[in-house]
Amino acid sequence: MFNRILVAIDGSKMSEKALKSALNFAKERFTKIGVIHVEKNPVIPEGMPNASIDTLYSEQQRDGDDLLDQAAALAEEEEIEIEKFYETGDPAAQIVRKAEEGNYQLIIMGSRGLGNLKGLMLGSVSQKVTQLAKCPVLIIK
Repeated sequence: MFNRILVAIDGSKMSEKALKSALNFAKERFTKIGVIHVEKNPVIPEGMPNASIDTLYSEQQRDGDDLLDQAAALAEEEEIEIEKFYETGDPAAQIVRKAEEGNYQLIIMGSRGLGNLKGLMLGSVSQKVTQLAKCPVLIIK
C-alpha cells in the first residue's frame, strides 16, 4: 500500500518512536524510507558578526547531520537503507515539499517535538503537516 514513507525527526522521544514505527513498517512491507530533519532558521541578532553567523549555521548543520546519521545507524541495524534529508526553513512546509517532490505516499511523525510548548497540545508542526500534506500523515504518540 505505501511503497515510500517519509519520516520527520527532530531529536525528540516522539520522533524516535516515529522512526522506529517506520522501520518496523518497512521491514514488514519492503518499503523505502526517507528521513528528514528540518532546522528552523535561527533568529540572528542585529549586528552579529558574519563569522559568528557562519559558525551558528555550521553548528546547526552538524547537529542535524548527526541526528540523521543516528537514524541511519538505527536503520542499518535493521538492515534497512534510508535516504537522509537535511533542510532549513519552516519545518512543516519543508516536510510537505519533500514528500511531494519524492513521491512519498505516507508521512510519519511524532505528535510533539522539541517546540516551546511541548506537552500542551498536538505539536504545531504535526498539525500543520496534516493540513498541508496531500498524502496521509501518521502521527505517533
